[in-house]
Amino acid sequence: MCLLDADLALGRAQRAAQADLVAALQRAATGDRRPATGDATLLGHLVRNPLANAVRHNRAGGRVALATTADGELTVSNTGPVMDPQDVPRLLEPFRRSTERQHTAGEGAGLGLSIVASIARAHGAGLLAEANPEPEGGLTLRVRFPLPQAPGP
Repeated sequence: MCLLDADLALGRAQRAAQADLVAALQRAATGDRRPATGDATLLGHLVRNPLANAVRHNRAGGRVALATTADGELTVSNTGPVMDPQDVPRLLEPFRRSTERQHTAGEGAGLGLSIVASIARAHGAGLLAEANPEPEGGLTLRVRFPLPQAPGP
């Protein structure tokens, strides 16, 4: 497969994953779930960046999972390379990647998860990134938004 074919396939996969995400977020907005509040553009990046990473750094035949909970947690998980758990915190720093850059099209510069960490902080949310164990490998990223404060008397 040439780079152009790989980029086109990634683009299709990202669009499909984003369509699934929109459907999941629409379902999350109904029932007893509460929407996260904040800057819509930044929150969009907070969801898209880990989802794009999950697709890009997956393996053939792997999986990407997106989940939300009623208590304000967003989880994005994928299969992929097995990582040393001690290396995961570095991925939240700017320009850090799990592998050396190859300087190929669509590769990324290692900013996506550091942007997610900054957006989470700006919204008072907690962020936890964990390496998934063998044999699946990959990464699980959890963002937990604070519960809304009850109005005072």
